[in-house]
Amino acid sequence: MKIRTPIPEKKSRLEIIPLIDIMFFLLASFMMVSLQMQIVQTLKANLPTATLATSTTKPDIVNLDVNKDGDVLVDDKALALPDLYSMLTNRYSMNTNVPVYITGAEDATHGSVMFVLDFVKHAGIRNIAIAVNAEPDHPNP
Repeated sequence: MKIRTPIPEKKSRLEIIPLIDIMFFLLASFMMVSLQMQIVQTLKANLPTATLATSTTKPDIVNLDVNKDGDVLVDDKALALPDLYSMLTNRYSMNTNVPVYITGAEDATHGSVMFVLDFVKHAGIRNIAIAVNAEPDHPNP
């Protein structure tokens, strides 16, 4: 005859998740230890140090300034449109990736800056940027 107890019998469970955590910890530990066990043999080399060198080449950048009258200045020299076109096409023929920066004066009109932008594109140049300056009252974010 079987006598029953009023205390319920608990079934034992095997929890696998903590075992997996421990196995990953051991795997990572063994990997780190094995990396430290490698013997790295290197040769000492006395390489010469570079002296202070100045670059003699100037990047091929074209800076165009548009004033309030719509005149175009290149390196603070005013150029007529035919001269500007020939200068741009010559620079483009020497370097097809020549960058052009267009800066408009504070009182220059939007239309005159867009005219210069279209004029530069007509010369074949595709690397064009509009250079802007932040006002001193408005700091950059």
